[in-house]
Amino acid sequence: MRHIIIIGSGPAGYTAAIYASRAGLEPLLFASSVEAGGELMNTTEVENFPGFPEGIQGPVLMDKLQEQAEKFGTTVSYDDVTELDLSGEIKKVTLSNGDVHEAHAVIFATGSAYRKLGLSDEERLAGHGISWCATCDGFFFKEKTIAVVGGGDSAMEEATFLTRFASKVYVIHRRDTLRASKIMQQRAFDNEKIEFIWNTEVVGVSGEEGVEGVTLRNILSGETTELPLNGLFVAIGNDPRTHLVHNKLELTEDGTIAVEGRSSKTSVTGVFAAGDVIDPTYRQAVTAAASGTVAALDAEHYLAALGK
Repeated sequence: MRHIIIIGSGPAGYTAAIYASRAGLEPLLFASSVEAGGELMNTTEVENFPGFPEGIQGPVLMDKLQEQAEKFGTTVSYDDVTELDLSGEIKKVTLSNGDVHEAHAVIFATGSAYRKLGLSDEERLAGHGISWCATCDGFFFKEKTIAVVGGGDSAMEEATFLTRFASKVYVIHRRDTLRASKIMQQRAFDNEKIEFIWNTEVVGVSGEEGVEGVTLRNILSGETTELPLNGLFVAIGNDPRTHLVHNKLELTEDGTIAVEGRSSKTSVTGVFAAGDVIDPTYRQAVTAAASGTVAALDAEHYLAALGK
């Protein structure tokens, strides 16, 4: 029996673990076997996390957060949670191997997942020219022509990073303006390897063994064109990972877990949520970390009230 089980290993999960372990609650954190570390594991230079004026690589930051959590007594397990029983005072967490772990409180910090284009050939060519992670796959596109789909910070970061390898990077965006921050926009605009294709969406991908091109449709005119490519990187946003709590916790219209005000308290007593899984707006590493702090403190107060 544990005081707290934390599900998720991004900034929210690890920060919650740091606070919970420093409070002597010896949390058990399930980091997942394939998604450990969250989205920052797929990020290059993180320049906006406080305390690192020269920037820090995303995976390095996550390693440091895990090291800090373990230093204070967090047990990290690289197992996948497949089922939750959140009814009653004792919460039950079932893993893919069938093991069941129990705790008085659960902190749910599973983050969000990459959004896909929904094309028929997207899955077939995934890993064969279609990617959602520039840092994972950019090396394979040296001197190639590739495209990035999206208009936010992630898309601009991906496009700029990919110019280290590719000879040409197109940015394909459905609108004629970007959602990205001004500094990220300017970096992309100033890069001579990047060319923007505005008011356009990808409606098809061609290629047998790998990506050979995409079919584009102009949003305004409806005209379709073919663009030869060697690779396609998708950066169109994320969806909260809430599949484990459907019909168990109340969700918002945005699909995130509903919490009470600025707290981390969900619709079920003893269950708390933090990070991108409750945040459809800001979705920053630092706000996720702050959210993890709130969850740990809320859980600590809950356990104290129970006398645990």
